[in-house]
Amino acid sequence: MTATLLEEAPAAAPPAGRATVVLRRFLRRRGALAGAVVLVLLFLLAFAGPYLTPWSYSHIDYLALRQAPDAHHWWGTNRIGQDVFAQTVRGLQKSLVIGLLVAVLSTGLASLVGACAGYFGGWTDRALMFFVDLLLIFPSFLIIAVVSARLRSSSWLALVALLGLFAWMITARVVRSMTLSLKEREFVRAARFMGVGPFRIIWRHILPNVASFLIIDATIQVGGAVMSETALSYFGFGVQPPDVSLGTLIASGTSAAVTYPWMFFFAAGLLVVFVLAVNLVGDGLRDALDPTSGGGTR
Repeated sequence: MTATLLEEAPAAAPPAGRATVVLRRFLRRRGALAGAVVLVLLFLLAFAGPYLTPWSYSHIDYLALRQAPDAHHWWGTNRIGQDVFAQTVRGLQKSLVIGLLVAVLSTGLASLVGACAGYFGGWTDRALMFFVDLLLIFPSFLIIAVVSARLRSSSWLALVALLGLFAWMITARVVRSMTLSLKEREFVRAARFMGVGPFRIIWRHILPNVASFLIIDATIQVGGAVMSETALSYFGFGVQPPDVSLGTLIASGTSAAVTYPWMFFFAAGLLVVFVLAVNLVGDGLRDALDPTSGGGTR
């Protein structure tokens, strides 16, 4: 009888993996979920929007100068007759690409420098941290503005490199402190005693254990990079004509924000919505990956 009951009893469900648990926690946060949906919609608008309109961002309609939104120009035209919708989705696309590339570059550089400094210690740690402290002293925005002015004829990738070069130092210091704790754990010591190389230990044992922090940091870095690019482009140091970004569109429409609001508020509104959505997603990821951070015990 007992054997029959044991055979008929349903098998216990396997425990959910970490990715599943994190996803469930993230989906329970309405703000984070709303932010993620908004981000997806913004990316769809940026990359599918140019195919929805017959106008190119560089095309000029000489018969519609500063025209209000209508059936032909959904978001109106600017002072020289360019379609505002086509220009805005192109600017959003450029800003998003720059933000993603800067986030990948800065987070990758921070993880490499911070993990190596914390793991190797000694002269390696002192040299790398001296370099980090040196970069923290410099006024990054001023340096980027001066250097980018000399690189106006270069590709916008030069702007990505400059933004990424000055956006990783704080993250590197946090990764270093986390690595100092992780390298004393038993699994790292065991790998070291088994003869595993230091860079293999960093890649397979250190970085996976700081991945939660790196994911959150990379998410927030995207919003920060877009804001930095917008500020530089607003002052003429970022993306150069004939290409556009949200910063150049906001700069060109500022003087007409009251008289011709469609030339300013569409680009500015998308920037505000994007930054808010990134912050909501970043907060949701923080709470989902680290339930003890304060939001996981609600």
